[in-house]
Amino acid sequence: MKKKLTHFDNTGNARMVDVGDKDVTERVAVARASVTMQAATLKLIATGKAKKGDVLAVAQLAGIMAAKKTPDLIPLCHPLALSSVQVKLSLDPKCRAVDIEATCKLKGRTGVEMEALTAASVAALTVYDMCKSVDRGMVISGVKLVHKSGGKSGVWNSSSSGPRASRSLKIMSERDARGPKDS
Repeated sequence: MKKKLTHFDNTGNARMVDVGDKDVTERVAVARASVTMQAATLKLIATGKAKKGDVLAVAQLAGIMAAKKTPDLIPLCHPLALSSVQVKLSLDPKCRAVDIEATCKLKGRTGVEMEALTAASVAALTVYDMCKSVDRGMVISGVKLVHKSGGKSGVWNSSSSGPRASRSLKIMSERDARGPKDS
């Protein structure tokens, strides 16, 4: 069976997918992102001394709000009644990074992958915004879906997505581990 893009009709025009006949199932998606920075910037975040306030708390809230606004940002996304949005931020001193994981859940007829990706992306952008006055060289990377479950296609994990994806993840991990050089 040949796969096809679902957001186009038979004549090539964009369309919102009709999910009316799909079964209601519990759907979960997990996405990740990382913001690599100078060691001094990470220390400001860790000690709560960033000029704009608590970077992690604000980024967490921004990610949650972004998940809820996904259909306003991405054309053709269905408005969803999310049952849960969790955004977790953690500090990785070895890699000089803030790592972000966003999990979105609902019981519905369509998945929440875009909501999880939007939450992780906006949380990363918020970290950048809150710290850009001291470190404009921060790098946002590794924005990716790592898990989805529910619906007809069932469970998908990034580790099971084939050798090409594994190689790309390895390259990104190596690059992220190096991070930007301290100024």
